[in-house]
Formats: sequence, C-alpha cells, structure tokens
Amino acid sequence: MSRTLWHTLKLSPAVLSAVIIAANGAIAAENSAKPLLKDNTAVTDSPVGTAANQLNTELAALPLSEVSSDSPNQQQVAQNTELQNEPAVNNTLEQINRYSQEPVSPVQSSQGTQGTESLDQVTSVSQLRDVQPTDWAFQALQSLVERYGCIEGYPDRTYRGNRAMTRYEFAAGLNSCLDRIQELIAALPQGVGREDLDRLRRLQEEFAAELATLRGRVDALEARVTEVEANQFSTITKLRGEVIFGVSSVFGDEKAISSSVRRTTANTRDLEDNPIFGYRARLNFDTSFSGRDLLRVRLQARNITEFSGNPATTLTGATALSTGVTGTNMTRLSVDGNSNNSVELDDLYYRFPIGKNARVWLIANSGEFNDLVNTVHPLFDSSSTGSISRFGRFNPIYQIVNTSSSAGALINLDFGAIGLDVGYLAPRANNPSNKNGLYDGEFGALAQLVLFPKGNFNIGLTYVRYYAPGNRVNVTGSTGSSFAQRPFGAVATESNSFGGQVNWRIAPQFLISGWVGYQMAEAKTGNFRGANADVINYAVSFGFPDLGAKGNFLGLLAGVPPKVTSSDLDGDFYRGRRTEDRKDDDTSYHLEAFYRIRVSNNISVTPGAFVILNPEHNDRNDTIWVGTIRTTFTF
Repeated sequence: MSRTLWHTLKLSPAVLSAVIIAANGAIAAENSAKPLLKDNTAVTDSPVGTAANQLNTELAALPLSEVSSDSPNQQQVAQNTELQNEPAVNNTLEQINRYSQEPVSPVQSSQGTQGTESLDQVTSVSQLRDVQPTDWAFQALQSLVERYGCIEGYPDRTYRGNRAMTRYEFAAGLNSCLDRIQELIAALPQGVGREDLDRLRRLQEEFAAELATLRGRVDALEARVTEVEANQFSTITKLRGEVIFGVSSVFGDEKAISSSVRRTTANTRDLEDNPIFGYRARLNFDTSFSGRDLLRVRLQARNITEFSGNPATTLTGATALSTGVTGTNMTRLSVDGNSNNSVELDDLYYRFPIGKNARVWLIANSGEFNDLVNTVHPLFDSSSTGSISRFGRFNPIYQIVNTSSSAGALINLDFGAIGLDVGYLAPRANNPSNKNGLYDGEFGALAQLVLFPKGNFNIGLTYVRYYAPGNRVNVTGSTGSSFAQRPFGAVATESNSFGGQVNWRIAPQFLISGWVGYQMAEAKTGNFRGANADVINYAVSFGFPDLGAKGNFLGLLAGVPPKVTSSDLDGDFYRGRRTEDRKDDDTSYHLEAFYRIRVSNNISVTPGAFVILNPEHNDRNDTIWVGTIRTTFTF
C-alpha cells in the first residue's frame, strides 16, 4: 500500500501538468480561431408607458426596453470594455466571462431536467463525434483514450475540444487520470519503470515555457480585475445615454392667425423658415437595489427650437400679431425644447413592485403620464425613435400635465388581460404658496383601463381630470389651436378629458392604431365662470415594422389636432365680433410620414415630414410644412 501511494505521489505533478497542457491547448486553439471581441450592448432611451411596459420588462433583466428613451414605452445601457494592450489577457477574460456562467448544464430527459450533465468514460477516440483525424490534437487524445483510458466525454458523445475547461471538468478529468494511474501501478509487478518516469519528466521540461506563460497570463488577469473592481463606478448603477442630432425647417408663406380675426396686411407676418440644426443629449443613471426596482436620475441638455407660437387674435389682452416661428403649436416637433445648452435635471423617479401584480411610481421631477402608462400607440410614442411631431406621438390628453417640475405618484396594476393605471401629478408640488403645492394649484389625475395589454389587439380607455390657475392653463398639452388650449383666456379652468385608443397588430410587419379624445372645459373664475367648451381630436396611424431591413420602421399618420367644436361664450368675450356659440370655424388636418432607418444597434436615422392644412382651424391660413432629419445615437 505504501509503495502504491509513493508511486502515485511521484506521478501527480506529471499528470497535473498534462491536464493543464491540454486545457492550455484548448484555449490556444479557440483563441487562434476567433478575433478579439468587444462587448457593445446598446440600450435605447425609453421612458415609460407603452414603452413603460417594455422598459419595465427590460429592467427586470437589466430594457435601461425602449433612452428610448424617453418613455418606458421604448425604454436602455452601452458599456464598452476595451483592454487593447494585452490581447491574450483579453481573450482569456472573455472566455472566463462566457464559460464561468455555465459550469455545468442541465440534462434533459423525458422526465424533465435531471441534475447536471456528467462526463462518461470512452474506450475509443472514434466514440467522440466531434473529434476528427485531421484535428491537431487527435493523436494525443487517441493515446490518452485508448492507451491510458483516462479521457471522458459528454453524454452526447462529444469532447468539445475547442472550448475552455471549467473547474468541474478539470476535477473530473484529473480524478479519472489518477484513478487510472493507481490501476496501472497496482497491475505492475515491479511498479513504474524508469523509462516511463523519464518520459514524464521530459514532458514537464518540454512544456515548461507554456506553463510559465499561462501562469503569467493569469497573474496579469488578476491584476487587471483588481484594478477594474477598484475603479468601477457602481455595482448597482448603469449608465444609459442618448444623443439626438436634428436638421429641421418649416416651409410656407405666412404665420397662422386665429379664426376669430380677419387676415389683413397689418396682422400677417412671414414664417421664420431658416433651417436649423439642434441636439438633445440625455444621460440616464439607472439604479436597481433588488433587481426588480428602478431609481432613475436623468441629466439633459438641448437646444432644439420649438416651431410654435400664438396666432394673431382678438382675445382680450392678446397681441394682434402672430408670434413665434409659425404662429401655431400644431407645427411642434417631438423632440423640441431649449435649455440654452445648460445641463438640467430631468427625470427623477423611483419605481418598485408590490407583489406580482402591482408597480408603484414615486415621481420627484419631470413627471408625464405618457412616461408612466401604456399609451396604446407603440412605435410612434417615443420622441427619439417614433413620430417626428408632437401631436403624432399619442392622444394629447396624456400631455395635459407635462412641465419639467411635475411630481406625484402612480400605480400600475396588471391582471393579465386587464391593466389598470391610477395616478396624480402636480407641476409645482414643492411650492407651498397660494395656488401651488400638491392640491391647491395645477394638477392632473389619471385613471386608465387597458384591455389585452400583452396581445396583438389592445384597447385603452383613459380619463384625466385637470385644473389650472388662469396663467397656467393648457388644456391640450400645446398640440391644437390656441383657442382649444385656453378656451376662456387667462382664467382658472377645469377640464374632464376622455380618451379611447386602439392598436391592432394585424401581422408582424403591419399594425394600425388610432385614438379619439374628447374634453369638456369649464371656466372656474371671472366673468365667464360656469362657461363651457367642448374640444375634440382624433387620429389614425399605420405602422410597417422591419420594412426594408430588420429594425427599420415606416410610420404614416393622419388626424385632426385639438379643436373647439362648441362653447357657450357670449360676444363680450371677443372684441369686434358678437356670437353666442364661439368655436373653431374650420378644421385643420395633420398628415405625417417618417421612415426610421436602423444603421446599427446604436444608430438610427429618421427622415420625415408633416403638413398642417388650415392651421389653427382657419382655412384662410396658408398651409405649413415641417421637415426634419433626426439622427439618434444610443449607448
């Protein structure tokens, strides 16, 4: 027994060297067959909503889906790790990252998953299906299998010689060889011969350089890992970035005027139609403490001019000349906004689950309902990758509360075929003065029911109650006529808004969507207290995903921006014109087309244009065109 143990101990270093050499040969073979890789994972900016649902799903796996963005509807992290000075170390790190995740894999059988995949002893190299006589290590494997019988294969009769070896496999192979050595020693009448020992010694000396190189690589790798761990930003926070470049312009003759006044040479002005180049840059810091929650802090800078304005009108206290670029908010872009190149705090919220069916949002800054709920208008609702116009993204009732300081809370309930959202936002929740705060100033309260939210056919029913003091009224979220935005002028106004949205994905590459919005506004103060006005808007859209190439998208949309269809205002409200039923006399039509081209996983280019016929619901106004080429980078 002592003699057997002594021979075993003498042979152990040689066996260990042989096993390490085999592992090093496998790594070298794989490295020679593959180039150095870089891990580039792009996540688009996605705020919440329809995108919120996608971003929530992605972040459960983190879908930092959709940057995109800007709503959870489109919801994403780009991390580039480059160790260019030591390619060999890089390859080793790559292999370790890939294979250390799966030390063993489950074995499937008719009874399901049964433990872990084990190695089976083979008696002939021909039993290994993936080993060919042309392989560079064929003779070595043949000798180990048929002469020494200490090489094992997987249950599917494969050797998998071109992949790295895990610690489990190393232990199994070493144990098999040691068992075989003990058997051979026990079978020899006079123990191991001098010739065998000399052969093993020569093998050790022959591969001493390779063993030293491997040891140096491992040492360098350990040093690099230590450096990375010491300098990493955070183990629970990921950075998601999005940058948009846009070249845009308006086309037409004159700025819009209100339908309440007559067009004259004295109150008309030319469009400000010089082309512009602007940008929007966002950095999202997404933190998860449990893997299911999300704390987002977004920094933003932008300088994209708003193609908007107020038309010439005879409203009390208003100017008689059109202002802004076009004289109407109907021409606004989806990504417009100007911080004069200053970096601002944009989104700030915390989202966490309660059980399996509820998700709670606590919004501290820049809250918008379209970022928090399903807008039932997928592929159009993202400002960075969807519709190029403000009106074309979704039903305007979602934008009734959309200031940069809005705060509040919202809860999403998921019951499978039914989704329920209830939320409250206040634009000046941090201000304790009169007509401010959580409840005394401007606010919006939303309740929404979505049927079949996870299927190819979705229906959304939405209600929003809104109130604002006189100087802050914006009933339509700056998407329709100026009259619809403030039906009673600068007086405190309350509105009840109802929306119906439908989305039907008829085929994988074709979907049709649409919405109808109806709003009942009421004056709460002043001489017009109790006066009412009705506002409507509607649209239909057609989407063609993956048209031309995977990731591309063609969007077509037609609709009518918010319009006052009736009111009980008397003639004293308007100068020079007496009427007992003031409304938008004509109808504006919004026609839009855009085509998003996916250049790569991180870059898309979207050329598009839309036209407003009869701007401000006034057929005496000239048609206004808006064109843009939007380039979106995500990282």
